[in-house]
Amino acid sequence: MNKEEILEKLKTLPFTKEDFIVLSDASLVLQNLLDKTDDIDLALSDTLYQKIKDDYSKKIGALDKEIIYFDCFEASNNLYDLDSAIDVYGYKCASIGKVLQIKKILNRKKDLSIIKKLELELAKSDNYIYEKELINKGITLIAGVDEVGRGPLVGPVVAAAVILPLNFKLDGLTDSKKLSEKKRNEFDKVIKEQCISYGIAEVSNEVIDEVNIYEATKIAMKKAIAKLNPQPEHILIDAMHLDIDIPTTSIIKGDFKSLTIAAASVLAKVYRDSLMYELDKKYPYYNYKKNKGYPTKEHIEALYKYGTLKCYRKTFNPVDLINKENEDEV
Repeated sequence: MNKEEILEKLKTLPFTKEDFIVLSDASLVLQNLLDKTDDIDLALSDTLYQKIKDDYSKKIGALDKEIIYFDCFEASNNLYDLDSAIDVYGYKCASIGKVLQIKKILNRKKDLSIIKKLELELAKSDNYIYEKELINKGITLIAGVDEVGRGPLVGPVVAAAVILPLNFKLDGLTDSKKLSEKKRNEFDKVIKEQCISYGIAEVSNEVIDEVNIYEATKIAMKKAIAKLNPQPEHILIDAMHLDIDIPTTSIIKGDFKSLTIAAASVLAKVYRDSLMYELDKKYPYYNYKKNKGYPTKEHIEALYKYGTLKCYRKTFNPVDLINKENEDEV
């Protein structure tokens, strides 16, 4: 059923709009986050449920709740989160956050893609969700960890870890790559002034060549975390998984979904960019101040013209290719 079909079906219900909340995929279709669904889940008030339950068939649902069903509708007697329900086309619908919460509890493989979509949608309006979940469990020292510099041909990979005070706010703080350099520098100063603790660490191009960039990134993250004082009770990490004696949560697109990870991404980005500016002063013909070491067309052309430097990652393409060609010429 698409949106129009769901709205037509809802009109056939034998009770008023105030008696139910539209749940799950039907709610998402009405909010234009899904195209269609096969059924319509409802939450009824307990009074209404008790009144009609004998007139309809019953079954046990995925959350071990008794459910009545009729036609394409399924309904439980749990009118939860009435205050957080939102109005869509005149019907009370479960909010995106509530649908996400239920889908995570159900933990169904078929819901993985929509869970990712809902997380991104929520992050647009609230990138403190993961932090609030931990705070509600009594965890207050929450660190965010992120890295910068996995893709460049030159220089170290840099990681930053930061613990922010509870309910820290900084309007506009998000993934550092989406911020202007001016805004990053402003945020970098505010974060350092107001945070409980932060640590920044780098792992050299030599180590990257020795252990690979993925392992080098994990080393940098662990070094940054080790610099935190006090140590965190829980760590939110952008995408990576760390073997560490502190509980962690790995979050895909974490620098967008988590304010604390976003703060770490800013610290790491500003720090590594400063390294590239210093390198640019020594070797201006590579234009590091513009390309930050990434393999732009201009950068690669400069490599073929001037050759590579000691600070390059020799296992990265096209650095290894250029070095081999130069060796062959000798």
